Amino acid sequence: MSNRALMIALAVSLALNLFAVAAGVTAWVTREAAEDRIEDVRSSRQRMPLMAVIDTIDPDRREPVRAELRAAALSARPDFQEAREARRQAIALTESEDFDPAAVSALLEQSRASELRGRARLEVEAVRILSELSPEDRARMSSLLSRHNRRHQRGGGNRPPQSAPPAG
Repeated sequence: MSNRALMIALAVSLALNLFAVAAGVTAWVTREAAEDRIEDVRSSRQRMPLMAVIDTIDPDRREPVRAELRAAALSARPDFQEAREARRQAIALTESEDFDPAAVSALLEQSRASELRGRARLEVEAVRILSELSPEDRARMSSLLSRHNRRHQRGGGNRPPQSAPPAG
């Protein structure tokens, strides 16, 4: 073969290889995007609003479950309010001229403890409520034990909960 023919063959081979690599990358990216969409659909089912989840359980148990969840949320509300207030105080102290690292740390610890106490109340009540349901309804309501509520999933960031979980 002449040099010119070799150069043309090399150019064609290079073009075909680049095309093959581009096709492979495109296929990989498309597959990843499809997997991401599938995962979004799956996780959106898991993040169904609590009231919509309650609507899927046995009709005879819906209202009692709603009432019990509402009562649990109300019982935990003071803990979450205390947590928010302690965090607000820590922020205010941090912004003030009288900044005291020990006091800020103590307020943040108090906030975490209050939030954990509220979460514990909710979880204890959730487990009690779940124990009274049929296995099918319990499986449907399992998202009740999710650590993140809908507000957090909507982009609430690391803020403490604004109130107890919705109950009706």
